[in-house]
Amino acid sequence: MNLRHLLHAGRGVRDERGDVPGWVMITVMSAGLVALLTAFAGPQLRAMLESALSSVGG
Repeated sequence: MNLRHLLHAGRGVRDERGDVPGWVMITVMSAGLVALLTAFAGPQLRAMLESALSSVGG
């Protein structure tokens, strides 16, 4: 918590902007994780998906 949050904690004042840098970091890290998983496990994931779809589709 920063000083502004501590000063406004008891008064019900809320910053409506939110934690934009935090959300940007979470979004970038999530996209990086998806890209990393796709790069390393893409062929295996594709084979599993095709196998599952072929067993359902008949």
